[in-house]
Amino acid sequence: MNSGDYTYIWQAPDWPAWRFDLAALAAPMADVSRAQGLLTGRLADVGMALRDQASLAALTEDVVRTSEIEGEQLKVESVRSSIARRLGVDIGALAPVDRHVEGVVEMVLDATANSQATVTRERLFGWHAALFPTGFSGLSRINTGHWRDDASGPMQVVSGPVGRQRVHFEAPPADRLEAETRRFIEWVNARPEAPPLIRAGLGHLWFVTLHPFDDGNGRIARAIGDLLLARADGGSQRFYSLSAQIQRERKDYYDILERTQKRSMDVTAWLAWFLNALHRAVDQAHLTLDAVLAKARFWHHWAMLPLNERQVKVLNRLLDGFDGKLTSSKWAAIAKCSPDTALRDINDLLARGALRKTEGGGRSTGYELNDSFMP
Repeated sequence: MNSGDYTYIWQAPDWPAWRFDLAALAAPMADVSRAQGLLTGRLADVGMALRDQASLAALTEDVVRTSEIEGEQLKVESVRSSIARRLGVDIGALAPVDRHVEGVVEMVLDATANSQATVTRERLFGWHAALFPTGFSGLSRINTGHWRDDASGPMQVVSGPVGRQRVHFEAPPADRLEAETRRFIEWVNARPEAPPLIRAGLGHLWFVTLHPFDDGNGRIARAIGDLLLARADGGSQRFYSLSAQIQRERKDYYDILERTQKRSMDVTAWLAWFLNALHRAVDQAHLTLDAVLAKARFWHHWAMLPLNERQVKVLNRLLDGFDGKLTSSKWAAIAKCSPDTALRDINDLLARGALRKTEGGGRSTGYELNDSFMP
């Protein structure tokens, strides 16, 4: 059936009888499974401590990127500190963490580490309340821990300036949400009929189509997808981030969602995109693991180097990925010290060979890790 008689798939007479061409999806499913196997093999060859660091890096990226997709910028150091404290991973000094960061972390960890637990409306309400601890989204008060009521009109996804807005999607009316969400939750908890990776893609799409909350629907849909992926993996640790991959392909993500929600109940195209994005996310995880191993080799090589807390802090920032050029003024800002102290710290590490000056000129000298000892 085509969508000529309705605008959105939730209006289709066969909603929500999802259809997909399993034969067409067999190859991308096999590719994802193969990629996951390669990653699992690499992780089996490293110790528990490094696996914990790899999981910490993946979860940190997941929390930061799932919020970034919605236009919210979280501080990476705060997110890493919050996750490390909850997982018991030693990362040295912890950064301050606010309630908002704690809420997003709580949702992501509950979805992944407790993936086998039953999904209930109360659990979803808890995730929503954790995302908005003040009861506000920006300057707007929202109903936290409840389904939306559409008091201000239909739930729509729009873009463009006021007066010339384009409606990309309109969600089911609020008076249908009790029945719709009940059916969705029953499906999530039921014995799987579709392959696990397919269920993850369907769960993500189904929830974002319902859009049952005033705000936070995208983040919760991605958390549900992660929960179903964790069930498919059969483990509580996460080593890749689909949210980070979606952020890298944000335009394509919104385009395929919009097209899917305006077509028929055949969602093969969406599932193909989802599986291919998941494959790229797993491939990207190898780079994250490379960085974790490089950090371990760096500290093993310089284990006997006497360092102060400021030097350890900034070196770890460099090892975790530092955007831009590190200068003495940035060092002073990160380490919360005077420019003279920053320069002494830097010169000490230059003399010992742990740092080197970057190539190229500019108005200020830049510095980078000396990784020449690494294979």
